[in-house]
Amino acid sequence: MSSRSLNKVILIGNLTRDPELRYTPTGAAVCTIGLATNRAWVTDSGEKKEETEFHRVVAWNKLAELCSQLLAKGRKVYVEGRLRTSAWQAQDGAQRTSTEIVIEDMIVLDSKRPAAGGEEAAPEAEEEVKKKPSKTESEEAPVSQPAAAENVNPDDIPF
Repeated sequence: MSSRSLNKVILIGNLTRDPELRYTPTGAAVCTIGLATNRAWVTDSGEKKEETEFHRVVAWNKLAELCSQLLAKGRKVYVEGRLRTSAWQAQDGAQRTSTEIVIEDMIVLDSKRPAAGGEEAAPEAEEEVKKKPSKTESEEAPVSQPAAAENVNPDDIPF
């Protein structure tokens, strides 16, 4: 019997706010993104329904810095990563939990340049960003590896 498992999330949605880039005390970049996804359906009685889900998305290191440069509120984006749930005790003594998507890949799906007359230009080639560094990136990348950054205590993150 196989003991394999899978923790994978793929979302396409719109950013609900501008990305927030911060740095941990060890120098690792952390970018948080708010992402909204919509689902529409028709009930058996013919009534149209729609619901929106809001997701907390986190990118680390080089991908975090790229997300903060390329993304802005309202942009349509594809993200791929995994779910991570953290639990901690708040200052008031209450137990808190937070579930977020830690992304490894991101693709911008729309164009950020408006055309003349205020209309959006035709989408350009999709901008794709991957977390997996090439040899030259890993040699140039200073500080920490993603695995080390993911073990950061939530109380150490400055937001």
